[in-house]
Amino acid sequence: MVQTYLKHGPTQAFGLVCSSSSNSVFDGKFAYVPALEDILVWDVKKGQMVSMWHETGHREEVTCIVQSPNPDSFAVGYKDGSIRLWSASTGSIVTTFNGHRKAITALAFDKAGTRLASGSQDTDLILWDIVGEAGLYRLRGHRDQITAIQFLAIANNQSSTSTAAATGLLLTASKDTFMKVWDLSTQHCTQTVVAHRSEIWSLDINQDQEVVFTGSSEGELKAWKIDHRAFASGLRETETGEVAKMVHPISSLPLASKHRVSQIKFHPTQPYLAVQSHDRSVEIFRIRTEEEIQKKRLRRKKRAKEKKQQEQGKSSGNNNQKDDAEMEVDNASFTMESHLVDYFTPHLVVRASGKIRSFDFGSKESTPKGSMQLFVALSSNALEVYNVPSPAKSKEELPEATRSFSVDLPGHRTDVRALSLSSDDQILASASNGSLKIWNMKTTQCIRTMECGYAICSTFLLGDRHIAIGTKSGEILIYDIASSTLIESIKAHTSTVWSMHMRADGQALVTGSADKDVKFWKFEHRDSTDDSIQSGKLLSLVHIRTLKMSDEVLSVKYSPNNKFLAVALLDSTVKVFYQDSLKFFLSLYGHKLPVLSMDISDDSKLIVTCSADKNVKIWGLDFGDCHKSIFAHDESVMQVAFEKGTHYFWTVGKDKLLKYWDGDKFEGIQKLEGHHGEVWALALSHHGNFVVTGSHDKSIRVWEKLDEPLFLEEEREKELEGLYESGIADSLNRADPPIGSGAEGGPVNGASEAEVGTVTKQTTETLMASERIMEALDLADTERQTFKEYEEAMLRLSEDDTMRMQPPPRNAVLAAYDLEPEAWVLRVVEKIPATALQDALLVLPFGKVVSLMVYLNIWSQKGWNITLVSRIMFFLLKTHHHQIIANRIMRTTLIPLRKHLRAALQQQKDVIGYNLAALHFIRRKNDSERVAQFYEEEGMDEEKVKARIAGGKKRKRVDLKA
Repeated sequence: MVQTYLKHGPTQAFGLVCSSSSNSVFDGKFAYVPALEDILVWDVKKGQMVSMWHETGHREEVTCIVQSPNPDSFAVGYKDGSIRLWSASTGSIVTTFNGHRKAITALAFDKAGTRLASGSQDTDLILWDIVGEAGLYRLRGHRDQITAIQFLAIANNQSSTSTAAATGLLLTASKDTFMKVWDLSTQHCTQTVVAHRSEIWSLDINQDQEVVFTGSSEGELKAWKIDHRAFASGLRETETGEVAKMVHPISSLPLASKHRVSQIKFHPTQPYLAVQSHDRSVEIFRIRTEEEIQKKRLRRKKRAKEKKQQEQGKSSGNNNQKDDAEMEVDNASFTMESHLVDYFTPHLVVRASGKIRSFDFGSKESTPKGSMQLFVALSSNALEVYNVPSPAKSKEELPEATRSFSVDLPGHRTDVRALSLSSDDQILASASNGSLKIWNMKTTQCIRTMECGYAICSTFLLGDRHIAIGTKSGEILIYDIASSTLIESIKAHTSTVWSMHMRADGQALVTGSADKDVKFWKFEHRDSTDDSIQSGKLLSLVHIRTLKMSDEVLSVKYSPNNKFLAVALLDSTVKVFYQDSLKFFLSLYGHKLPVLSMDISDDSKLIVTCSADKNVKIWGLDFGDCHKSIFAHDESVMQVAFEKGTHYFWTVGKDKLLKYWDGDKFEGIQKLEGHHGEVWALALSHHGNFVVTGSHDKSIRVWEKLDEPLFLEEEREKELEGLYESGIADSLNRADPPIGSGAEGGPVNGASEAEVGTVTKQTTETLMASERIMEALDLADTERQTFKEYEEAMLRLSEDDTMRMQPPPRNAVLAAYDLEPEAWVLRVVEKIPATALQDALLVLPFGKVVSLMVYLNIWSQKGWNITLVSRIMFFLLKTHHHQIIANRIMRTTLIPLRKHLRAALQQQKDVIGYNLAALHFIRRKNDSERVAQFYEEEGMDEEKVKARIAGGKKRKRVDLKA
């Protein structure tokens, strides 16, 4: 009989406040932050998580977040090059865009929120139509990762003969040191600026769209002026014959730090500019007004003049008049280009408690006190909000930013190194460098946080009221969970405590350390001292004996039957001793690198060891024979543990995977992906219901046992299918090297690649959608052919002929849905997402395209979903133009299709035109009624009436009572 197992699946991920994979967005109340593959929404004031945006089955990290001008809509970019539009109110995906081959690095919405520009590590820039849910075009030109994108709006008061783009311009910055200006009407780059000598990491533009700031990896902040007149007139030549430039350099702005300029941001409403260039600080500049600058300049001139007079000791009226005239000339010639420092004056520096990943300004409206909020997302898994005060009037009072809110308790600052579960599986303890946290497994809420050293291992003590931690400095720390206090700190070893294990009877503890000692401890309750926080009896450890080893001890384990003690050493061997007498029993040789962890099965018959050599070995504990050696992970295997009451065991490794194995048949049962960093810690439920893992990515994940059975053959087939489908998609998405990169397969002999291209990307979803279309076409074609043959046969027979027979049975699918063949094909095509439709149609063979054209003709004749018919029709004609004109087969289909589609479109045009005319009529009638009402008032002439209409004041309604 085929062996079946129960499947495990990811159920929860917690311990994350925010990950450092992406920027964060703050709207004054809620913070939208990345949490590896999810987005978390935090109420920073309450410190509570409001919602989690999670897509089932999607495991790629979030790399970029941007909020649309419509506050409910967010665009989120991922590591696999996909972009998802999320609705904040529902927490669901609106649409998915696939076009980039590598991680998304920059996103920007236009002013109306109808278009989205995305930049990626694949150096391409793609413009997306949000309303039409389709990629408009791909722009190529940059030679390295695009780091920043900004839309530039053009003034609406252009002449009708203007050659400028009606659709606006795009400003992009890249690691290739270039800043480019793209004309979206011609879909080409109109200006390339060599902005810095090193990589450009950030870019922002002020509200008036006059000044652009760029920041480089050398810590340089440069300002650029935008020439709107050059934009309005389009591409033109200057007197010297050169093309008029649209972006001109101004000067550099000195910064307090010389580190990489990671982020630049103008405040949406207030005169502030913030620059993040240091690990822990954000520098804020105040933007002065023209009046302030003139006053400051006059004071400076006056002081210089007085100083000069004092030096000379004399002054004349003529000189005074001359100085005043000079001052007026200077003021007239004073521009931002010459005195950028006067416009942007340093206000203060905000220093956070950890390394800053990104920052954002708070609410767009200014607070009553004139201060503003600065939100900071830290790389150490924490969020902070600072209050930045307005400038002080007196020079003595230096403004200082104060931290108003922080969210840091629901997660560790560093890697989760140790996990342990209480005996009833209700409480989880997680330890890292600096903190020990206690979690409620039912609600996944952090209920206790205690400070500790660099924790390496941990275990609950008998009764689950206390927990022991082994540290890097060699100490054993005992904590009381109820009071969140450190009861005792024991200097147990002189070096790192690598492992600790409590005996099955709960009466003894063993620790193994890098000082080559294995120490045994017993528990005792001692009286509390006067200076201790708790009263009554306190739990303590008493050292009873020591086992000296020849090398560093990496892992220690008691057997469940209390008979043996296994000790893993740095020399890659495992020594097994009798637990009571410490007499040597077995030595397990075979690993090429040190054994990092081991476990003994419940029946004390098997011992499993995992090593840094990537192998897991299963040994018999009776004779020490190696039953099987399995190449388990692609990196070091960090921990291993047997499932309660079975010979199934779990392993975790530095390759970010959790794996489930059968220790009797030596087969891998399941491979679970989810973590985005090395997995350090593993804890198994005492009842075998779930597994908990802790990782370098600071997340703690729970994998629960499901009721769904698992068959090994099916799992292998699924893996192979996944590899095959991804292989097809990769071959179809052949990556062309960037322009000018000189890479193999790139443009040859000076022939440059096209600067603009179509937006296509084949994924597993689009390939499956294409297969569904082909299946529907085959089914419908067969059905129509069968009934056509039947009808032809019936026509040849007379009415009373005995050969007349019943019509053939309908296809089971069509009969079940009670649909005609053409309606079934339309149903299948309509179910394909708009974003994946074009890519799905690209994969269709030409024979199926011919077949689909027939159904397009039927749909247009019946007036079914004319919008979709038009989209498919025009795309197919554009894609297969050469094949269509090369033969005459399509003529019979295209001529009636043209006739029917034109008729259907004309009908829709008539309906829309009629409705539009009706709306115009209603508006004119409304205007005339309002004008008549105004004229009825006394003393109103035509100009006043027009003014009031323009003001939009409506008539006040009054209820008349009889």
